[in-house]
Amino acid sequence: MARGDWRRLDESDVRIRPGKGSRPRSKRRPEHADAVTAMVVGKDRGRWTCAVDADPDRIVTAMRAREMGRVSVVVGDVVALVGDVSGKPDTLARIIRVEERSSVLRRTADDTDPHERVVVANAAQLLIVTSLADPPPRPGFIDRCLVACYAGGLAPVLCLTKADLASPDELLTGYAGLDVPTVVTRHDEAPDGLAQRLEDRVTALVGHSGVGKSTLVNRLVPDAELATGDVSSVGKGRHTSVAAVALPLPGSGWVIDTPGVRSFGLAHVTADDIVEAFEEFAEAAEECPSNCGHLGPPEDPGCALDDVVRQTPADADRLASLRRLLVSRAGGAES
Repeated sequence: MARGDWRRLDESDVRIRPGKGSRPRSKRRPEHADAVTAMVVGKDRGRWTCAVDADPDRIVTAMRAREMGRVSVVVGDVVALVGDVSGKPDTLARIIRVEERSSVLRRTADDTDPHERVVVANAAQLLIVTSLADPPPRPGFIDRCLVACYAGGLAPVLCLTKADLASPDELLTGYAGLDVPTVVTRHDEAPDGLAQRLEDRVTALVGHSGVGKSTLVNRLVPDAELATGDVSSVGKGRHTSVAAVALPLPGSGWVIDTPGVRSFGLAHVTADDIVEAFEEFAEAAEECPSNCGHLGPPEDPGCALDDVVRQTPADADRLASLRRLLVSRAGGAES
């Protein structure tokens, strides 16, 4: 064929250089029938520590498989592992899947931050640790933790520490309408009642630094060796936990210790998320006007939750407690 006689070319004359891009990429992923199930118990610099079948004696280090992309993997997640799952030194497995979460503890940096962060996954309950003195309790922070529980599917448990320094009665009175289980501990007594409530469950712990959270964990899990810190002179604790970590309880169950926090943002939570956790008000809330904040008059004069109380006066305390949580979600003080 004469040079430049391109009119006589057809598709059979087109040559394709083998290599990258010469074959369409398949969207099918391997099924990994040999994958094993594990619970994520820690994370450090792109590596996840996993307990195979939630067995604390079968610990494996894993990385996120390339096919996972940037899928979030947090402590408490149930994941599927492939590769070397022997747990021997210098071995590395791959996380190829994160199973559906049964609950999530989320927070944002503050109430204006649109980026929520999943702190813990799949915990059955959240232990809200607050001291009765040194530092004093902050009911606003407790309220916001309760909101996070109701929105994330965790059962709340209130743990009041340092009862040898102050009485819990006044604080407990303020939460009587919410029926939140409460455990009271003292520095001079073993937390036996708390240990019983944590048995056979995965429990996340949250609290301000200095309230005795890490001290509690050290007493519950003697091998935890977590650092405990003194409360600073201004009444705010120093951070003693820097990352969430799951620790096995003697016998059965896990506790997930989370870093001490100074604020608990709730930008991701709506008023309806909270109301849905109160069965006696959830149905009535569907009759509320659009965009009702459920705070009642004068903010929400048409709120249908008041009709429930008119029919059942015994629910008045519950509604008052619910609305206190709604105020907290809307940006009430954490003090």
